[in-house]
Amino acid sequence: MTAFSLEPAQLAWCAELRALAAERLRPLAEKGEPGRVNRPLVAELGRLGLIGRLFAAGALDLCLMRECLAQACTEAETALALQGLGAHPVHAHGTGAQRARWLPAVTDGTAVAAFALSEPGAGSDAAALALTAHPDGPARWRLSGEKCWISNAPEADFYTVFARTTAGAGARGVTAFLLPADRPGLTGHGLDMLSPHPIGALDLDGVPVTADDVLGEVDRGFRVAMGTLNLFRPSVGAFAVGMAQAALDATLDHTARRDAFGGKLRDLQAVSHQVAEMALRTEAARLMVYAAATAYDEGAPDVPGRSAMAKLLATETAQYVVDTAVQLHGARALRRGHLLEHLYREVRAPRVYEGASEIQRGIIAKELYATQEAR
Repeated sequence: MTAFSLEPAQLAWCAELRALAAERLRPLAEKGEPGRVNRPLVAELGRLGLIGRLFAAGALDLCLMRECLAQACTEAETALALQGLGAHPVHAHGTGAQRARWLPAVTDGTAVAAFALSEPGAGSDAAALALTAHPDGPARWRLSGEKCWISNAPEADFYTVFARTTAGAGARGVTAFLLPADRPGLTGHGLDMLSPHPIGALDLDGVPVTADDVLGEVDRGFRVAMGTLNLFRPSVGAFAVGMAQAALDATLDHTARRDAFGGKLRDLQAVSHQVAEMALRTEAARLMVYAAATAYDEGAPDVPGRSAMAKLLATETAQYVVDTAVQLHGARALRRGHLLEHLYREVRAPRVYEGASEIQRGIIAKELYATQEAR
């Protein structure tokens, strides 16, 4: 099914992406170790020009990339997205020296980036983060505290780290720093998570940073974080739509071939109606994702609300579609190595990261009331 908003050239590019993911990226992904950064896969994404396109394209292109890669290789999709998430603050807010030092290496896949916002006590409530930047002379600080649930940690080559520079100021007292992984006092360890992509924790014990490491302005780092998340939230929805489409495609194939009760599974109304519902919800989520991305590209004023809606609907939809696909496949879908077993582990995390579903509902309500009050 084709969304109304895509041009023929975009559809052709999507088909090319799916083919690349299946033929060149999936074999590299299959050789990777779960929970570890797959550097050959990241390097191949660089060689294909996909990482560079992250910084040159708009939100809709980002969504198309994530959706199409997710249909054929979720590991490639995630590796691409994490490069973008970790390096976008450098691209958008970095100095000339910061950009020259890191963006070429990120783009060609030789440097791995990470976005370090969440903490043990500040996940969804990002403005409550406690990692502290203690003054250490003019325009110098020492970072002390913890970061947790950080994708690509502790193996990234640099981190976009958010730290508190002004106590008691909430979101107004946070600064974004570009932190190379080799800074003294920075250590970390991996976390064994349900999702197979690399996630870890960081410990910062007096890590030195200076004004040269600041991304944007001092005490304005929350804007850096939210600007990045507003761009990437619709594309998290696109990742979810790609997984939902993969699960739907697998279900269509399985129910058309599987013999049951004297016919095919698809001949049972109870089955065919579930498949129809899976398709309906997937297409609705896809259209909302595309609409949110287009609003971002056009500079519309309602981007935060649209982004939240897109992420919420798409991630909740993907959970439903993958779960229904498992049910219709039966026990075979629960075997280690089955596509749906893989998707079942992958699909749960997007409802939590980059703002949990509950946070998205809060954003939507806040934007609705703000619009009403402005009338």
